[in-house]
This record gives sequence, C-alpha cells and structure tokens, in this order.
Amino acid sequence: MTIKYSPDHQWIELNGQVGTVGITHHAQEALGDVVFVELPKVGNTYAAKDAAAVVESVKAAADVYMPAHGEVIEVNEALLADPSLANSDPQGAGWFFKIKLVNPAELDALMDEASYASFVA
Repeated sequence: MTIKYSPDHQWIELNGQVGTVGITHHAQEALGDVVFVELPKVGNTYAAKDAAAVVESVKAAADVYMPAHGEVIEVNEALLADPSLANSDPQGAGWFFKIKLVNPAELDALMDEASYASFVA
C-alpha cells in the first residue's frame, strides 16, 4: 500500500481504487487535543483540495481537505465517538474517511513520506 501526504497535512493510503484519509501526526500535534470531528456524508463527491471534514481541538478548528477527487464510501464512526483517536493514533485508528478515487494518478502530485518529513522539518 502506498501512503502519500498533502501540503495541508492530510495523508492518504491507497489500496487499489480506495484511499483512506486522515490527518498527519504533525497536524494533530499542531492542533492539540482533538475534541470534535465532523465527517462527510457517505456518497458525497469532492474534488481535490475541497474541504470534506472538520477537526476541532481545544486550540483551533481546521478543515480536512480531499487529497484527490473521489466519492466518500465510508466514515470512521469510532472517531465520531472518540475524537481523541485523531491524537492517539492519527495514521491508524484515527483515520477520517475512505474514498473511491476517480483518478488515482492525481496522487502522484502528493509527497511521499521522505518528502513530507522534509516539508515539516
């Protein structure tokens, strides 16, 4: 599986035509303790860079942007029940939603792990 990172601090893990999306470790550190998330509706379609979800912390609120054009096919219900998963396991149990990609080649424009690490350093 391939993981790519956006300049807006989202990650997407590609598995075939399906991408799992969440916020990066760097993003959750900058936000602080996450207290609320608003996830998109299953069936909604977004273009790359559209705001699809919201994450709120004790410090701030931030949009979660689509890393590529796609349709939301699943949301993380566990994250709704326990928003702190975005802090404790941002690139695991704290994922936000899954999308069916319209054009997986769009992910080529995103950063790999090494490039993202340099970006946030």
